[in-house]
Amino acid sequence: MSAALQHLEAWFEPMTLARLPAVLQVEQAAYLQPWSEVHFLDSLHAGYQAQLLTAGPPDRPALLGYFVAMKGVEEVHLLNLTVAPAHQRQGWARVMLDALAIWSRGQGAQWLWLEVRVSNARARSVYESHGFRHVGTRRRYYPASAAIPEGEDAIVMSLAL
Repeated sequence: MSAALQHLEAWFEPMTLARLPAVLQVEQAAYLQPWSEVHFLDSLHAGYQAQLLTAGPPDRPALLGYFVAMKGVEEVHLLNLTVAPAHQRQGWARVMLDALAIWSRGQGAQWLWLEVRVSNARARSVYESHGFRHVGTRRRYYPASAAIPEGEDAIVMSLAL
């Protein structure tokens, strides 16, 4: 945890349109192929669970990260979990996964599902240490880019709640 935030309270708040510019800034800093504004707007309009993790002075909180999840029948699908680059490797992803699991159980979900890039070993390690298991592969799930012209496979992971 950064020294400036280690003694300050962290909290969750709903993702709102007003906070979307800050979310987009983090998203673009964190990924080579970030979600677009349309992805977030569609998720908010669909009523998906979208939470921000913030810390710092209440009048100027720092955005540590966020997650977006879609509720299904007895399951929740994690669509996006991002920790701001300045706050990575400080345990915030685990905090968000814990919060998501608690919310999911409260919704009657039996399973959490997600996809993660094959190349994202750090995220896969976090998910595995949280109890997620590799259950399949989606070929060319992620779109092609200059770096990966044929697209990239996704590892499908699940967690029994």
